[in-house]
Amino acid sequence: MNTLDRYLYRTVLLYTLMTMAVLLALAALVLFISEQGDIGIGTYSAGDAFLFTLLNLPQTAFELLPIGALIGALMGLGNLAAGSELVVTRASGVSVWRIAWPVGLAGLTLAIIMFGIGEYAAPSMGQFAKREKTIAKLADVSFAGSSSAWVKDGNRILRVQTGEVDRAFGGVSVFELDGPTRLISIQRAARISVADPGRWSLHNVATSRFEKDKIEGDTVSELTLRSTVNPEFLGLAATAPQMLTLHGLASYIDHLRRNNLETASYEIGYWSRIARQFAVIIVTLLALPFVFGPLRTTGAGTRTVFGALLGVVFFLITRTVENGGQLFNLNPALVGWLPTAVVGVGTLIAISRTR
Repeated sequence: MNTLDRYLYRTVLLYTLMTMAVLLALAALVLFISEQGDIGIGTYSAGDAFLFTLLNLPQTAFELLPIGALIGALMGLGNLAAGSELVVTRASGVSVWRIAWPVGLAGLTLAIIMFGIGEYAAPSMGQFAKREKTIAKLADVSFAGSSSAWVKDGNRILRVQTGEVDRAFGGVSVFELDGPTRLISIQRAARISVADPGRWSLHNVATSRFEKDKIEGDTVSELTLRSTVNPEFLGLAATAPQMLTLHGLASYIDHLRRNNLETASYEIGYWSRIARQFAVIIVTLLALPFVFGPLRTTGAGTRTVFGALLGVVFFLITRTVENGGQLFNLNPALVGWLPTAVVGVGTLIAISRTR
C-alpha cells in the first residue's frame, strides 16, 4: 500500500468507527429505555438493565455495522471530495477503480471485524444477558451449570436447554410427578411455543411413562400443555437465528432436519448472515459514485442523512425479501443473497460510469 492507499484506508475506517460510536450510543439509550418497564419485577434493577444493555451492544454493533460503514464511507470520502483532495487525485491520473481498492480493503477489514463480533462476542454475550435477566425476573427458576434451566409448576418440573449457544436446540423436558419422589412420565419436545396465555404447544413430543412393571413410550407431532409458568421462561429455550454463530446455525438446521421440522427461517438466516458481511464491503464502495457525483459539494449533515436513508432502505428491503421468501417458500440461498447481490451489481455499474 502506498501513501494514498493508507490515507484513504484510514479515512474510511476512522469515520466508520466514529459513526458506529454514535449509532451504538443511541441504540444503547433506546434499549435501556425499553427495559424500564421490567425494572422492579423480581429482583431486576436499574443496574441489571444497564448490564443487559451493555451485554447486548455487540449484537447491536453486528446489526448496525453495514449502515455504519455506509455512513462512515460517505462522511470520510465526502470530506475528501469537498476539500478537492479526490479531485486532485483523479487529476493526477488515478482512476476511480484504483481509488476503490483501499476503500474496498477498508470494507474488508470491517467485514472481518463484523465476523469476529458475530462469531465470538455477540451470541455468547446476548445469551448470557438473556439468562441473567430471566434469573432476576423469575425467582423460581434455577440453573444447572450453563446447560439447562429448571422450574417447578405444580406436580411438574420443566427443564429447558440453555447451554452454549451452538448447542442450544430449544429442547424442553417435562417431568410429571406423583408425590414428592415418584416419577410418572417424562416428555421431551424438540420445539415449544406459547399458543395462548397458560397454554404451551409442544412439537415432536416423545413421552416415556413409568408403570409399576414396565415403561411405555409414544411420539406425537404436537401436544398442548397447560402451565402457569411465566412465558419468559421459554425465552431460554428460544433459538433465534441472530443469537447463533454460523456454525451454530448450521448445527441447528441439521438438528431440525433430523427431527422433520421447518428449517426455512434458519436457512435464510444462515445465508443472510454471510451475505450481510459481504454487504459491508459493497456499501463502502457504494459511497464512491455519490461522493464523485451528487454529494461532492454537500455538507456533512446531508451526507449523514443520505447514508442513513440508504442504510434503512437496504435494511427494510432485506427484511421484506427474507419474510417474503419464507412465506412463499423460496430458495433460502437466493433469498439471503438477493438484496446484497442487487446492491453489488448496482455498485459496480455506478462505479464504472463514474467520471
